[in-house]
Amino acid sequence: MFFSKCVISLKFFHPIMLQINTQDYSIVFNNEGFIALNTLLAKNNYSKIFVIVDNITHEHCLNILLQQLETETVIEVIEIETGEENKHIETCLGVWNALSELDGDRKSVVLNLGGGVVTDLGGFVASTFRRGIDYINIPTSLLAMVDASVGGKNGVDLGHLKNQIGVINTPKLVLINTLFLDTLSSVELRSGLAEMLKHGLIKDQKHWQELTALKDLTLNDLDRLIYDSVIIKKTVVELDPLEKKERKTLNFGHTLGHAIESYFLTETSKTRLLHGEAIAIGMILACYISEKQLGFPTNDTEKIKQYLIKIYGKIKFTHKDIAAVIALLKFDKKNEHGNINFVLLKAIAKPQINCLVDNKLIYDAFEYYLK
Repeated sequence: MFFSKCVISLKFFHPIMLQINTQDYSIVFNNEGFIALNTLLAKNNYSKIFVIVDNITHEHCLNILLQQLETETVIEVIEIETGEENKHIETCLGVWNALSELDGDRKSVVLNLGGGVVTDLGGFVASTFRRGIDYINIPTSLLAMVDASVGGKNGVDLGHLKNQIGVINTPKLVLINTLFLDTLSSVELRSGLAEMLKHGLIKDQKHWQELTALKDLTLNDLDRLIYDSVIIKKTVVELDPLEKKERKTLNFGHTLGHAIESYFLTETSKTRLLHGEAIAIGMILACYISEKQLGFPTNDTEKIKQYLIKIYGKIKFTHKDIAAVIALLKFDKKNEHGNINFVLLKAIAKPQINCLVDNKLIYDAFEYYLK
């Protein structure tokens, strides 16, 4: 598999240097990102720098960052527990208390060094501490690089319900360095790939086709594809920063995917799914529903299903499991006026938002996935 090789080979990779400018901040890649970070820290003369890490990034990524920082400002490190199960308000309370006890003030800055849990939670903590202090995202997972760290969405889960509490508030800078991918397992890399594949399905057929040919690509191509994926998300977000219309398309596969992820997180008899694994299932289900409801091509549905199952495998669902997943849909954050809104596809790169779907069709979609 490409990704098992990727983990071994990234240390020999000399990534290209690129920058993406959004309306509010810059996304800077690789070594240029460290230069931009030091420039920003010097320019803003922060009173204190707080670095939020989890157990894993504390061990594998923190020294890489600290060796690159050129500042005399006091640096404090705050560690949280690893994992989605710790992305809740109790963890925020611990971080808020740490910021206060370590003399954080309105001129402090937070550097979020980690995957999507760290960037989501760290951004939320910074956006609410002292009514808002600056924060910078330094994603260390592929998933966070192409999705969680970009766009200004910050927040935490409410129990097992995904991203129910949060704010939209943009960072001062996003630093994407593919050097950090060397710390990931192939399973975590595949999780991030799911969001990149989603970007292709909703916005760019060429991007989808290039990603599905990854076995023939070099690591230079992967670096470019990360850049292309971030461009797609950035473009969609700038069209609709507050998620009133176009930005909703980024939730393709997430309505059922988030419900599946939540169910597997709390059901003790199930093995927990990573975000990308759940979203891959959600995209297969959404493609089938799109075929039946919007005329999405049958051949494309089948090709997408076969590719995603090849990459992510197939998960067993009983009728009881499916009923429990459907029951969780009412908590999806895209719902309005009691309606469960799906993002579906009329064709690849032609999404349609606010689609209402009958439960019978959802059951049929699971049957299609399982057969």
